[in-house]
Amino acid sequence: MRKFEIVSGNFLQYGTKEIKIPFRATKNSAGYDFFSPIDTIISPNKIQLIWTNIKAEFNSSEVLMLFVTSKIGKNGVMIANGTGIIDADYYSNKNNDGNIGFLLYNFGSSDYKINKGDKIGQGIFMKFLTVDNEEEINETRVGGFGSTIKN
Repeated sequence: MRKFEIVSGNFLQYGTKEIKIPFRATKNSAGYDFFSPIDTIISPNKIQLIWTNIKAEFNSSEVLMLFVTSKIGKNGVMIANGTGIIDADYYSNKNNDGNIGFLLYNFGSSDYKINKGDKIGQGIFMKFLTVDNEEEINETRVGGFGSTIKN
C-alpha cells in the first residue's frame, strides 16, 4: 500500500490549510510532484528547509527518494544532501508526524524565489534490497527529520 496524506493538524507548518497532495503529471511519470506551501526566497549559498505538510505511507521494503525538479536544478538549486531518503518508518513519527521536508541549497549567484504552489520536487518510490547475512535489527525510529540512529 502506498498513499500520501496531510500531516495531523498540530504538525502543520506555516499555518496553512491549502495543501496539494503530490500527484504524477502524466501516466508515464515516475515521480510524484511536491509543491511548496509557502512563498520563500533562497539566498545564494544558503539552505532552506521547506516542509510540504505531506506524509507518505508505504511498504517496509520500499523507500521514497526525493529529487528537485529540472526547473529548479537548472537554476542552481539542489537538495542539500544530494538525494532525500524517506524511510517507511518515518510515517507518523512522534516528532513531526512524518512531515516530508525538502532541504534545498542555492548554489547560484542570485536569489531563487519559490512561490506558494510551485512544484519544488518529486518523489519516486523504489524497492530496495538488504544483504542476506544481516543481523536482525530491532531498533525502531523514535524521531523525525534526520533522526535515524547513528552509530
